[in-house]
Order: sequence, then C-alpha cells, then structure tokens
Amino acid sequence: MSIVSIVNFLLIAGVVQGFGFNLVTVFIRKKFNKTILFLNLIILFISLNNLQRWLIEQGHISDLFVIQQLEVPWYILTIPMFYAFTTHFLKVENKVRGFIKLSLIIFTIELILRLCLISYVYHEVPDRDPHIIKTYTLAEDVFNLVYMIYLFVNACVIIFRRHHLTEYILSFDDLNWMKWFIRLGTIVLGLWAVALTITIFTGNEDAYLFLRLGTSILLYWLGYQGFYRYSVVQDRILLRNSIESDQVLISSSKIAYDPKKEDDYINERHKRDFEKIRSHIVDNKLYLDPLLSMESIASEMGMSKSYFSRLINTYSDFNFSDFINSLRVEQAKKFLSNDEFSEYTIVAIGLECGFNSKSTFYTAFKKFTSETPTAFRANFD
Repeated sequence: MSIVSIVNFLLIAGVVQGFGFNLVTVFIRKKFNKTILFLNLIILFISLNNLQRWLIEQGHISDLFVIQQLEVPWYILTIPMFYAFTTHFLKVENKVRGFIKLSLIIFTIELILRLCLISYVYHEVPDRDPHIIKTYTLAEDVFNLVYMIYLFVNACVIIFRRHHLTEYILSFDDLNWMKWFIRLGTIVLGLWAVALTITIFTGNEDAYLFLRLGTSILLYWLGYQGFYRYSVVQDRILLRNSIESDQVLISSSKIAYDPKKEDDYINERHKRDFEKIRSHIVDNKLYLDPLLSMESIASEMGMSKSYFSRLINTYSDFNFSDFINSLRVEQAKKFLSNDEFSEYTIVAIGLECGFNSKSTFYTAFKKFTSETPTAFRANFD
C-alpha cells in the first residue's frame, strides 16, 4: 500500500470519525451549548474539507465543469471556530474581539468570486482552460493562510500571554491539553505554508499529503480532548458551586474514628486538640485543596509538626496523607450517592474533592471502600 493510499484512508477515516462526533455530541443535550457548538463546527469544517479533498483524489466527482472547479474553502472557517471555542472555553468571550462575522463574510466573498470565475471561464475562455481558476486558488490559499495565522496567533496570545484572562479557568483546568493543541496546530500551519510554497514555485502538490495527514491526526485528537475536557470543566464548575453553597458537604460531627486504645498518648487534652484539627480541616473545606500540606495546617493551628502528626496518627489511625484522603473519599461518596449529581463525570467529582488526578482518586477510593467509584455509584442507580 502506497503512502498516498494510507493518507487517503486516514483522511476518510477521520471524516467518518468527525461526522460521528458531530452526531453524538448534538444529541447529548446536557452538554450542548455555544462552546460545544464551536467545537462541533471545527470538527465539521475540517471533515468537510477533508471529504472534499478525498473525493477529488479518488475521482468521485461529477463530470460537470462547475462541480470540478468548485472547491469550497471550508478550511478558512476552522481557525475562527477554534478561536471562538477557546474564548468560550476560557469564559472570556466578552473580553476579547470575535472574528466569526468577518470570517463568514470572507468565506462568502471567496465562494462568490470562485463561482464568477468558473462562469467566466466556462463561457468566455477558449477550451475552458482552468489556468485562471488555479491561479486564483493559489492566491486564495495565500490570503487564507495569512488570515488564519493571524487568528491563531491571537488565540496563542490569550492562552500563553494574557494570564489575567485565564486565571479563572486555571482553577479547573491546567490547559496543558490546549497548549499541546496549539503546538500541533502550529505544525499543521507550518506544513500548509511549506506545501503552498512548493506548489507556487514548482506546481507539485504532493507536499499537501503531509498537511492532510496532519489535519486527520488533529481531527481525532481535538474531538476527544475538546469534548472530554470541557465536560469535566463544566461539571467541576457546577460541583464547586454546590460545595461553596454547602449543599453536599461532609460534617465533622458525623466522622468517627476509633483511636488505638492501648496508646498512652490518649488523654482528654489531646483528644480535644484532634477534634479541633478535624473540625478546622472539615469546616473550612481544607481537604478539598489538592496542595494541602501538614506544615500549613500545623502552623495555622499553632502546633508543632511532630505534635500535629502524632495526634493524627493516634486518633485517626492514619498518617496525614491517608487522613486527608479519607475525608476526600467521604466527600466523593456524598456526590456519587446523590441523584442530583448522577450525570456528572466521576473524574470531575474526584478532582473537585481534592484529588489531583483520576488515578489517585480511584486508588484512594478503592483503598477506603474496597470498590471503585463506578461500582459505588452503581449501587444507587
């Protein structure tokens, strides 16, 4: 199988995956809003552009001159939709300039110009020589590349430079996935620039194979990451609102521990100090902080680290890390057993309960309950 065949296979496979993604997300009403709409439009326009290229490469197009020469510039709408998706994901759409209307105007003008050229060549040019259309296509590609680089740079500036705009969302998502998309997108734009340069100077379009391969990979990756990450972030925002309004929180008075009976460290004063520590951590929701440290709490309580640690070990029968994780698991159980939160992702619940990753959440949950969060939630379905 030649490299051209492989690329064309990946191209059409990416198209099928893209259309499938559109169908699935459209029918998930809980998740569908403007952010998901723009993500869907990115996937849709990449899919339409790749489908158009695949049909041309495979010769599956009409013999009509108009259809043969009508290459719709779907790709010019992908970066504007990514920019819109980025601003809505970061919740800064009202603080930055939008480019949707301008991009739609450019798209419409280019389509009209192409139709006019096709009509002119069809009726006025001897033998219907499409040379003028090919020249226009190259000029159109150059303009679109420059315009898309401009929009892409604007998106990069928001993510990498304008930190005051990303401060809010960073409390829910580290944006590393989006930064990786920017890097991959930069490579794709670079491939486009190289392919266009080679085509202009040599007329050889083989370099576009790598561009099509790059867009196919981007299509697979963005569809999953964009929807998954946004779903988690949205769930975390709603969960945090519930936490801040004290709707579903654990209570320090309902958490019981059985201290080591034989430990000579047990006495009423030490027990009261432990109760103060537990109440301070639970009532102030400190256990929800993934960066919580024993040193910081001991300092807040005016206790030495050694005394603080001894109290935790004696009265909870856990070390500090397990003690905090036990509180986080109790909080997660409250969410997982509540019907109001049955549609929320388990990952979002774990992260909002103070765990810093899905793996640490699952490990801790199974350690304290002997079952996974998924199995625990299933008991309440």
